[in-house]
Amino acid sequence: MMRSPCWIRRCLILLCHLFIIVASVASEEVKSMNEEMNFDTGLVPPAFQPLPLGSIKPEGWLLRQLQIQAQGPSGHLDEFWASVGDSAWFGGTGDAWERGPYWLDGLVPLAYVLDDELLKVKVKRFMDYILSSQQQDGWIGPVDYSKKQDQTFSYDPWPAFVALKALTQYEEATGDERVIPAMQRFFKKLDALLDEKPLFSWGMFRWMDCVLSVHWLYERKPEPWLLELGSKIQEQGFDWQGHYADFKYKGKTLKDQTKMETHVVNNAMAVKQAGVWFRQSKDMADRKAVDHCLDILDQYHGTAVGTFTGDEHYAGKHPSQGTELCAVVEYMFSLENLISFFGDVAYCDRLEKIAYNALPAQFTPDMWGHQYDQQVNQVLCIRSDDHIWETNGPEANVFGLEPNYGCCTANFHQGWPKFVSHLWMRSADGGLAAVAYGPCAVEATMGKTPVRVEVETDYPFRDEVVITVRARKSVSFPLHLRVPQWAKDATVRVGRGRPVAVKAGSYHCITRSWGAQTRITLSLPMPVSVERRYNNAVCISRGPLVYSLTVGEEYRPFKSGHFPYTFWELYPTADWNYALKLNTRSPEKSLRFKEQPIGDYPFSPEGAPVRATIKGRQIKEWTLEHNAAGAPPESPISSDAPLRELELIPYGCTMLRVTEFPVLE
Repeated sequence: MMRSPCWIRRCLILLCHLFIIVASVASEEVKSMNEEMNFDTGLVPPAFQPLPLGSIKPEGWLLRQLQIQAQGPSGHLDEFWASVGDSAWFGGTGDAWERGPYWLDGLVPLAYVLDDELLKVKVKRFMDYILSSQQQDGWIGPVDYSKKQDQTFSYDPWPAFVALKALTQYEEATGDERVIPAMQRFFKKLDALLDEKPLFSWGMFRWMDCVLSVHWLYERKPEPWLLELGSKIQEQGFDWQGHYADFKYKGKTLKDQTKMETHVVNNAMAVKQAGVWFRQSKDMADRKAVDHCLDILDQYHGTAVGTFTGDEHYAGKHPSQGTELCAVVEYMFSLENLISFFGDVAYCDRLEKIAYNALPAQFTPDMWGHQYDQQVNQVLCIRSDDHIWETNGPEANVFGLEPNYGCCTANFHQGWPKFVSHLWMRSADGGLAAVAYGPCAVEATMGKTPVRVEVETDYPFRDEVVITVRARKSVSFPLHLRVPQWAKDATVRVGRGRPVAVKAGSYHCITRSWGAQTRITLSLPMPVSVERRYNNAVCISRGPLVYSLTVGEEYRPFKSGHFPYTFWELYPTADWNYALKLNTRSPEKSLRFKEQPIGDYPFSPEGAPVRATIKGRQIKEWTLEHNAAGAPPESPISSDAPLRELELIPYGCTMLRVTEFPVLE
């Protein structure tokens, strides 16, 4: 046998040593990167990581909006509403189900984004009770042994799922060392319980909310049994992906057709389920299922403001069908999670559309009164047994403390504060990402350097966003700025530099060394767009805002509780049945927009920060049906009524409104 020359053997040995060294260095780099990103092979790492609660504070008009909420029922519900004030969750003898945790799930983020000491004292008192009263077997919350002889049946997991969401937020805001051990004990109990009594009722359809908390805990305590529990919960939960893959509910759901899977809030929560599960399954079929779910809901039940109808179940695309308030805030929470998982700009655009249109439209300007159901074409809000919805009652669209059911009274509180807490997120490359725009201030640590990002803007009422980055010492990291899909002519300018065109529907990344102060100006010109809707009617948008005909309203009180918790009917004081004279190819030629200062109540008919005028004619045959606006007449339509000037304002500023209009020939 021939032997290799000595120098060849030496080279081979050196190459082997070099390979080992390089592999070792690479391994250490990967390990370091994984530790920095908190990457764990048990879960797909998110595209964006939400910042700890309290890192983002509202400013400007958005601060005022959160203050309005805190001064209303959100900050005081426990003081006068027995369902919360006497909740068994907080040591009372009253409601032991979802209402206490629902309220806390919104109160926690409201207290910490506002940095409100009085609200934080309330939060601590209720959290102290929940944590100190945990059952010996690990169960969190009250247990009712009186309903069934079978003791396991008295453990209803669903309200605990909500309490876990509040607990995780509280831990992020305070670092309370009791939370993680309490969750570990609870999940051990739940794991054993599900072997005896699988998920049922609401918990079976809302399983994804529990898996969210399981994953949250796993990322902090990566114990394999937690992922096994996640699999067990998913297997026992309703098959939402199969539901949307073979979707059977393509029109208005009648009373004898209603099921848990047609319930509007269950579906709003289910919007995130495929994304939640994708993180554990790593199956691209789950990733694709997210968009299929959204497409199905839009196709058969979608509304002009990004939500879908459900009053209380799927209701089709007629613009007078309603959407439950719980569904609005839960849809927002689903989108906030999907944005974190995938970073998709389309999810961000939809989140803004819902937050800046559907959410404020469902409240009186001071937020003391809310509706159970809102309507895109909403021209009359009265008590009546003759109503357009199938499964809700006569008070479903009036404004008050507890119209129809009290679930929304308990649950609406999460909408605004969670939106604020998700405006910015940490990106996978170690930077920061703006996923939605509103005036705010962000505190974060990049590397070991404290950084403050200030956002000055009147967006969505104006089209300029000024971002100032301040660092205590020079630090380099990427800043990702979302450019909405509708912003075709957007530009960004860094410091005194020239404006640079940026691509719509993308993130514009700025990587640089940030010094004491860097100013960025993002310009988002808002084009007017027209969407065809029910019966070929049109809906008009400008940027993230949808515009509606404001119909003057007369408030008529009909029931009062403790002042000022009055229930109100709203009657129109002007005609509403108009068709628009609209150039659908160049709609900007038909409209004139005028801005006015943003006041204390930006989401009100009087305080609307922008108004538009357009011409139209009255359509006499378009009338009320079942105490709601009838279906818009098929467009195009003719009318010999006089041409008159109409005023449109942002949808979220209206009380009574028309949003989907027929178009004149």
